[in-house]
Amino acid sequence: MGKRRKPSPPSRARMAVLTTAMAAGGAVLASGTAHAEPTPNLATVKEQVDQLNEDAEQAIEKYNGFQARQQKLQGEANQIQEKVVRGQEAMNELRTRLGAVAADQYRTNGIDPSVQLMLDSDPAAYLERASVQNQVSDSQASLLKQAQDEQRKLDQDRAEATATLAALDSVGTQLAEQKKDIQTKLSQAQEMLNKLSAEDRAKINAQQNAEKAKAEAQQAAAAAAKDRASRSSDRPDMNAPVPSASGRAGAIIAFAQAQLGKPYGWGKSGPASFDCSGLTSQAYRAAGVTISRTSEEQWKDGPHVDRANLQPGDLVFFYDDLHHVGLYIGDGKMIHAPRTGKNIEVLPISVMPYKGAVRPA
Repeated sequence: MGKRRKPSPPSRARMAVLTTAMAAGGAVLASGTAHAEPTPNLATVKEQVDQLNEDAEQAIEKYNGFQARQQKLQGEANQIQEKVVRGQEAMNELRTRLGAVAADQYRTNGIDPSVQLMLDSDPAAYLERASVQNQVSDSQASLLKQAQDEQRKLDQDRAEATATLAALDSVGTQLAEQKKDIQTKLSQAQEMLNKLSAEDRAKINAQQNAEKAKAEAQQAAAAAAKDRASRSSDRPDMNAPVPSASGRAGAIIAFAQAQLGKPYGWGKSGPASFDCSGLTSQAYRAAGVTISRTSEEQWKDGPHVDRANLQPGDLVFFYDDLHHVGLYIGDGKMIHAPRTGKNIEVLPISVMPYKGAVRPA
């Protein structure tokens, strides 16, 4: 019986082939696992998308604040720059008058040292030196004092203009950063929706279309009710979607009512689209009342009102950081601009975390 031969160890070349094959198999498995990622759950995605939209609305109100600040600073900068121009013109006029004095003296006996000092680039330095040297007449002193005052105001205006323009640049940078933040959040929300199956996307689209149709129906019914009321002295139709109101509240609600069905537009205050505080500020403007642009500032625009004492036209606020505001219309309801992708609508105030109400004076 012959000896059994021990199996020879695999060659290096064979080991390399086996290793490569195993690595390839692992890659296939890993790839298979990656492609086995489950389709996102509709409810989970909707919750995450809603949160991203909520975060975006918070950023939008900050954006509105920066935008309002930018507009205010731009107006101030324009006014200050106009003052600088007027001040420089006044200084040029005074220097022309001083030059006339110098020319007159040159034609006679040459320029007097005091006038030479008057033409100095620094009127304050001239007055100090001239008073010591007793080289200035009363009329010359008056002219130089005027030049000194004008130069001081001009320097102050230039310094103020420089500071205001620097602040304007800073706010512009913040505005751009906030805009980028908003666009990022909205893009993330859209990316999540794109991961849904075709069937789930169809469900969300159907829901949004139904909400749009409802808002448009509210707008049409409100317009019809308003038309009937204008052609009749009878009691207004109590089936109208918006309770009746008179006076200032009536004007506020009538404006908001006319916007029903229009799309939400971040940073917009009409006429084609509105964000939440854009709608409320324009509704009050339609009634002849000016309130702040952002929801956070509108919270400070009047006395606070208990929920039990709400009246049509009151501003109603939601969330602890006050990033959402609507217009109370009575019967526990409000008109508001909800968020990106939705339309202005009537909604119960109980559907969001209620914070409080304000009745601007």
